[in-house]
Amino acid sequence: MNTEVFITCAVTGAGDTAGKSEHVPVTPEQIAASAIDAVKAGAAIAHIHVRDPGTGKGSRDPKLYAEVVDRVRSSGVDVVLNLTAGMGGDLVLGGTDKPLPLDDAGTDMAGAAERLVHVEELLPEICTLDCGSMNFAAGGDYVMTNTPDMLRAMAKRIQAAGVKPELEVFDFGHMVMVRDLIAEGLIDDPAMIQLCMGIPYGAPDDPATLLTLAGQVPPGSVFSAFSIGRMQLPYVAMAALAGGNVRVGLEDNIYLSRGVLASNAMLVERAVTILEAMNARVLGPEEVRAKLGLKKRW
Repeated sequence: MNTEVFITCAVTGAGDTAGKSEHVPVTPEQIAASAIDAVKAGAAIAHIHVRDPGTGKGSRDPKLYAEVVDRVRSSGVDVVLNLTAGMGGDLVLGGTDKPLPLDDAGTDMAGAAERLVHVEELLPEICTLDCGSMNFAAGGDYVMTNTPDMLRAMAKRIQAAGVKPELEVFDFGHMVMVRDLIAEGLIDDPAMIQLCMGIPYGAPDDPATLLTLAGQVPPGSVFSAFSIGRMQLPYVAMAALAGGNVRVGLEDNIYLSRGVLASNAMLVERAVTILEAMNARVLGPEEVRAKLGLKKRW
């Protein structure tokens, strides 16, 4: 069991949740405010996506990221910022009979440089790197697409920028990619890994699968684990028991309990309660920087 645990709050994500809960932040002002509230509740890391303020849909507009980051950094609240770099790998085929041409409305494929514009401009302490492709979530013709060459190119740019990549692992094959990136010198020690569980069609979130995947984490690495929906809060305990750290937030789950909509701060508060009841100590931002070898950016 990990007895010194940090909490990441995934503040908003890019999924179709903004219309399902008034607590899901959409505008840069709302996203920054929700991140700050989550930190005050006990999160050390804020994982940030942005959304189009007009539609509520996920966006990768660098100007939206810049506004969120500026609002958080100017707030006086200490937090480790973690910006997503997952946008730009969205492939939607045209259908089962005619996969090509692609569905232009859903497809958003961008090169390594374009996917990292906001990271290289804003220099957060952490950014995500999805370590493989998969048939993601609801099915249909959508594929989350991250080829080995794309991942190597992105890893090189992230390393050159002095940003720590959070290596997102959705299934066992993704851990092979993690090991390759480490072996090729593209990931600085200690590697930071996020085990993303329970997302169709990746690794299921049963305890046996979690423990097996956690057992594949390379020595010396720091890892967190989370699941989605109703399993998010049970995974606070499961992740710590497996030796990892914790992620909660409205990106992955919008409920505190059955029928009770949560805010990010409420989910973090519940995570703190669970961990402290297990006699685990919740780490603050400076302790996380020391653990991960990060330097404060402002």
